[in-house]
Amino acid sequence: MTEFKIQKRYLSRQILKKSSHSSLNVSQLFILAGTLLLLISFIALAVQLQPYFENVHTKQMSNIWEKSLIIISTTLLLLKLSFLVYLLVLHLKYRAVSSVEDEELPSCTVIVPAYNEGELVYKTLQSLINSDYPKDKLQILTIDDGSQDDTWQWMLKAKQEFGERISIFQQPENKGKRHALYRGFQIGRGEIFITVDSDSVVKSDTLRNMVSPFVKNDKCGAVAGNVRVLNSKNAIIPKMLNVSFAFSFEFVRSAQSTAGTVMCTPGALAAYRKDVVMNCLPQWIAQKFMGQTSDIGEDRAMTNMILKQGFQVVFQKNAVVYTNTPENFKELSKMYIRWGRSNVREDIMMSKFAFGNFREGEKTSSRIFLLNQWMTTILSFPMLAVMFYIIASYPLLFLCSAMTGIFLFSSMSAFFYAKRRKVIDAIWAYSYGVFYTFCLFWITPYAIATVGKRGWLTRDLSVEQLKAFSENRAKAA
Repeated sequence: MTEFKIQKRYLSRQILKKSSHSSLNVSQLFILAGTLLLLISFIALAVQLQPYFENVHTKQMSNIWEKSLIIISTTLLLLKLSFLVYLLVLHLKYRAVSSVEDEELPSCTVIVPAYNEGELVYKTLQSLINSDYPKDKLQILTIDDGSQDDTWQWMLKAKQEFGERISIFQQPENKGKRHALYRGFQIGRGEIFITVDSDSVVKSDTLRNMVSPFVKNDKCGAVAGNVRVLNSKNAIIPKMLNVSFAFSFEFVRSAQSTAGTVMCTPGALAAYRKDVVMNCLPQWIAQKFMGQTSDIGEDRAMTNMILKQGFQVVFQKNAVVYTNTPENFKELSKMYIRWGRSNVREDIMMSKFAFGNFREGEKTSSRIFLLNQWMTTILSFPMLAVMFYIIASYPLLFLCSAMTGIFLFSSMSAFFYAKRRKVIDAIWAYSYGVFYTFCLFWITPYAIATVGKRGWLTRDLSVEQLKAFSENRAKAA
């Protein structure tokens, strides 16, 4: 191995090492301590005010409307707890597929769409080059989707450095991620397609672990990767998302995988059989919602179309990718709104086939997952109204109940994370619970109300950023 290759591998390992390193400053420690103190204080207050809450309960039970509300809320809570127990049972049965030998690995095409990612796309390509997947079986394509910044220059740098190992393409204008992927699907030669976001970094064994389920299971049509946070040490929001992602992927998706129905293959890292993609590619690229061409939710749409063909979609815990996440409230809100709109649209699409005989074998789990999502969607507005009613009528009851609920439900994520990684970072689950309850509660209702709106919402550059890039290009010229 040449000194140049050793240096590349060293840089790749350093990127991954930094992403997993826990770094807390004084203000972040203060936030963690403050969160725990806040929750414990309200729980203690709830215990002290128990006689008052008993009187409130007696009053509520004498009112037919409030009594009905309590019965309905209790029933819904029991349903949610039952669903979590069901996920736990499935999770305990989950086993990741171990990597197959080089001789068994099929040819693979990795597609990296990029828009306004700058240097990050170079780091993504560098991590893919450092993969231990057999070179003669690996094709790497990257498509610049009409970026406004220097993304194309970083692609050219990667091409100059890595030569024939990568192929770079440039869209004449920004058409959206779906169109960039579509171009890659048409060009790709591999038996398996792997899509990787251009702000993500893979481990050296990620690609082979992503492909292995296809070799061992003929019914596998798609694989979801294990997404972790790359910029978790940069800001508070990524630190909270780091814990949230662990629960979402390694608990929820592992449970879904046991049933062969992972609801969404993430854009950061997903794999598909080529022939399965080609079967639905015309419908996928031309997909419309409310008369408009769909420009979001391409990952969930592809997942649905593969499930509809009767194939299984599984999760690979051992196929890890580190991805950049929003670092401020505005960008996080935009991401969640986009996800929320996509979920509503694709839940409608999935409902059209999930209750029919869409594949051989067990289908009940798929329907349970879908019904759980519909319950969240349908109840979002009623629950919002109930929340405001309780705040207005019983503010103290609301605060004590909310804080106790946050503590109990966040403890699941915290304990799950602490068992697998660092205990100190697990406490961010509680901060995220408080943050989501009081700052992001409006996301789902808003996403439903605006479900017909188009637009990616993130990654576009501000006027100031565009001006800076124009000035830099002028200087370079």
